[in-house]
Amino acid sequence: MGTALLTAAAALAPVEAEASSSCKVEAAGPEVSVLAVGAKVADWQLSHLDNFDYVPDAAFRRQTEAPRDWIQAAFYIGLTQFADVAGQSRYKDAILAHGDAERWGFDQRPRHADADATGAVWVWAAEQTRDSAKLLPMKARFDAVLADPSTVSLDFEPVPPTGGEPYCQARWCWSDALFMAPPVWIALTKSTGDGRYLAHADAEFWATTDHLYDQREHLYFRDSRFIARRDAADRKIFWGRGNGWVFAGLARILNDLPADHPSRPRYETLFKQMASKIHTLQGEEGYWPVSLLEPQKTPETSGTGFFIYGLAWGINHGQLRAAQYRSSVDRGWRALSAAVQPDGKLGWVQRVGAGPDQVGKEDTQLYGVGAFLLAASEVSRLSAAKQKHCLPLRSSALRW
Repeated sequence: MGTALLTAAAALAPVEAEASSSCKVEAAGPEVSVLAVGAKVADWQLSHLDNFDYVPDAAFRRQTEAPRDWIQAAFYIGLTQFADVAGQSRYKDAILAHGDAERWGFDQRPRHADADATGAVWVWAAEQTRDSAKLLPMKARFDAVLADPSTVSLDFEPVPPTGGEPYCQARWCWSDALFMAPPVWIALTKSTGDGRYLAHADAEFWATTDHLYDQREHLYFRDSRFIARRDAADRKIFWGRGNGWVFAGLARILNDLPADHPSRPRYETLFKQMASKIHTLQGEEGYWPVSLLEPQKTPETSGTGFFIYGLAWGINHGQLRAAQYRSSVDRGWRALSAAVQPDGKLGWVQRVGAGPDQVGKEDTQLYGVGAFLLAASEVSRLSAAKQKHCLPLRSSALRW
């Protein structure tokens, strides 16, 4: 394990001790230790929103700097949920300032899921301020799609002859999109009462699922290009973060989907299928592999954050049994916490990509922090009284 990660783990030792001792007592509120680590990470990221020199690739830095694109949206989505549990006004203020600066708008891609993602932040802000005017740009954007829905193939190829994004990205033809778009459309129905947005999201979600979900493995291919691909050991390739996007997206969908919606049993079944599979793929150190069927090679915190969020959400909302899944949440949270450096920087975040790739201890990105904050939000809601499977941080977890 590198010096930075050793230092981070040492800095978090009091957190681990507190978590272990809290298993023996009753507690009504969220765990202070989880919120403290979450705040440390959130504060580091907020202090670096005007300087993205930590992003090594210039092209990805431009994406990171785009205030209405998916990278920043994923961070702010996590921050909205963390603001709800942390009780610190600075997080709400930061979100509202961001929305005001962007005039609650979107980028110039009218149908792209990545550009839809920030809408979840706008819905949260409208609810917080009781100002439905914040939703007017979103309604105009989505209404245009409803007036002329795309029917392009969900196959990821071909791309336009002049280059650029595949034609299919006018729909939700890649796994990441199921985090970016359908929860926003469903949240807009919940906020406005207009069922058309939910109906569109429901139809498109299942079209994508029918195309990319492996019914035998209970995992999603990142896009159609991966369906026939195999790794060097002839295993199917299921991207860790790609499935993290879907699993976290499912939790967000179920959070806003009406209890009596006809598709709800289908979403719940899918969520539980994925949870059961994901549970078995967690690495010994608490992280999930970048390619889920391959052996763990390094820590990776973005996929791990999304998985921990989904599993903790499932326990908190009665979808998953704590007796079966709580140990995964505990080990995963310890792993995530150990990847936090002393100043609050989250490391081991796989860089922007479209499949499994290398990851280093200094790698970080906004979406990784967003996943971390989503996880912190749900883990903090697990009361100490429910901690029947608390595990000590094993020395083997320090070998990275």
